[in-house]
Amino acid sequence: MVRFLIRTAINLATAALGLLLAAWIIPGVTITASGFIVAVIIFTLAQAILTPFIFNIARKYASPIIGGIGLVSTFVALFVASLFPGGLHFENLAAWILAPVLVWVVTALGGWILVAIFLKKRTEGSGNAKR
Repeated sequence: MVRFLIRTAINLATAALGLLLAAWIIPGVTITASGFIVAVIIFTLAQAILTPFIFNIARKYASPIIGGIGLVSTFVALFVASLFPGGLHFENLAAWILAPVLVWVVTALGGWILVAIFLKKRTEGSGNAKR
């Protein structure tokens, strides 16, 4: 249960960082302060639900794109998050192309690094307690 909570917190944190960086760096990506929390939660939920679904579809019908599943699911999750009014908005095609790449890189690298740090410490701590 603790591992699940740690992974959920990491996913929320990396999604928040990725969305903030996209809004800050990429022209045409805007996110309002009032809609930020909603956009992060919707994006994280959409990513968690859609990634396995998209993976299964790609595995069945388009196996060559399996390597890009993370990028595809990030694009779809950003699209879903942008459907909710008052939060995330994309103004042009360049924003739709660049934002998923940036958010995907941030969430992937951040997830790998933070999971390695926090869950490794947790595993080491529980291993010492058993001795």
